[in-house]
Amino acid sequence: MDWRSLPPLSALRAFSAYAETGSVVAAGSALNVSHAAISQQLRSLETHMDVRLLDRSGRTLALTAEGQQLADALAAGFGRIWQTVEALTGAHASRALQVATTPSFASHWLMPRLASFRVAHPDIDIMINPSPALTDPTPGGVDVALRYGAGKWPGLEAEMLVPSSLMVVAAPSLIGDFFPTRPQELTDYPWLQELGTTESSHWLARHGVTDTRVKGVIHVPGNLMLDGARNGQGIAVSTRVSVEEDIRAGRLRLLFEDKQDEGYHIVTAPGIIRPALRDFIHWLRREARNR
Repeated sequence: MDWRSLPPLSALRAFSAYAETGSVVAAGSALNVSHAAISQQLRSLETHMDVRLLDRSGRTLALTAEGQQLADALAAGFGRIWQTVEALTGAHASRALQVATTPSFASHWLMPRLASFRVAHPDIDIMINPSPALTDPTPGGVDVALRYGAGKWPGLEAEMLVPSSLMVVAAPSLIGDFFPTRPQELTDYPWLQELGTTESSHWLARHGVTDTRVKGVIHVPGNLMLDGARNGQGIAVSTRVSVEEDIRAGRLRLLFEDKQDEGYHIVTAPGIIRPALRDFIHWLRREARNR
């Protein structure tokens, strides 16, 4: 197909609107332009095609035989386009909103608040993927990731949602009255680590504990790590968001805290976001302000 030989789309739309409504005034109203602009587009189309599409000999415009042929073709073509766009956008709109985040953030921050979103937006279905794996948002896939870090992920847009430092915690039943002053003093204790992550080993390495193996590391699903810590099964590295309530209640003791410019971010792919995601992000911001 030689696209250069086709008339301008604006002229074809104007002609199709005129053929459908039977009036340049009504066509202009349908396309939100003046009737003079419609008349100009009709003449431009005839000039481009070098075909007489309209009979102007009477008191009103009328389609010629050639004009009727083009009108029928445009009605079929634009109708097919409209149906396809409607089907695609409708299916996209009805697709469940996919949210990726860690099990701990899902259970301690997101899920306790989600009921208010359901009340405000009962028509939006949500699918939460609680996994420690970093899943990038992509069109047609994960819509948004609630991810912990410094907010620097190449090719993605990140907005701070909840600032949160890293904390090293343990149950009083495990640590007793011992108050460590150096991370090296914790190597005689067992540690708990969320499956799929290396937070505890990274924390130890960041604080110079690289040449001494800790007593043992138990790898557990994220939703079980803090249960194990509360029961005295090991020392855990987690975020303030996840453990601050346990610390206040005395179920866990704070041993060390890394106060860095990190936290949970709203992570999305660049570009226009669909309405369901926009509503979800607005809700996240509101919940973060009210926490």
